[in-house]
Amino acid sequence: MIEVTERPIRVFLVDDHRATLWGLERLVGTAQRMQLAGSATSIAELLASPESREADVIVIDLDLGGHDSSDSFAELLSTYGAKVLVLTGARDLDAHRRAVLAGARGVVRKEEPVDVLLRAIEKVHEGDVWVNRALIGDIMNMLTGKKKAAAPDDARIATLTPKEVEVIGAVVRYKGAKSLVIADDLGISEHTLRNHLTAIYHKLEVHGRLELYLYAKERCIGTVAQ
Repeated sequence: MIEVTERPIRVFLVDDHRATLWGLERLVGTAQRMQLAGSATSIAELLASPESREADVIVIDLDLGGHDSSDSFAELLSTYGAKVLVLTGARDLDAHRRAVLAGARGVVRKEEPVDVLLRAIEKVHEGDVWVNRALIGDIMNMLTGKKKAAAPDDARIATLTPKEVEVIGAVVRYKGAKSLVIADDLGISEHTLRNHLTAIYHKLEVHGRLELYLYAKERCIGTVAQ
């Protein structure tokens, strides 16, 4: 009987403090089930790194040189198939909310034990969301309130093409599954899937797959695309 070896989780690290980055590189490099894909000290360096495109999970600090990295999450999510996990020293819950609404799959505080970070990487890679329950409830309330105050949903939904509705249905069915799983189900490439998602995010005014999933579930869009 041939034993199948599970592929390690490829992790790319982004932090502008080199001492912190050094420690994270060694933590991930020695962790079971994980492999260091690479590291960067800025968004520009991340985007320029060929290794980043091979990552399964991108662990990124919110504050990069005084700039909020969550402003770049939409670009990262449309360019990469990796999931984004925020590692931050900030205690500002508003910043945590913005990060998740921008597409991050989880938030870990730097003061937490290292095993929490490693567990979060594993869970995010598996498709789960790593945030505390209070924050999840708060985010859902924010989304509900924001959508009620926004322009009529029916007008935005009406702009979707049949294929885009089909893509949303697959996102709902497969929840936090990898892009490859959703693309295979739809019979398209991951690149084409990312293009569809970018158009959908723009039309529905959502930021990332988590917000799209919540938006579609609330409005039963996923049940249409069967």
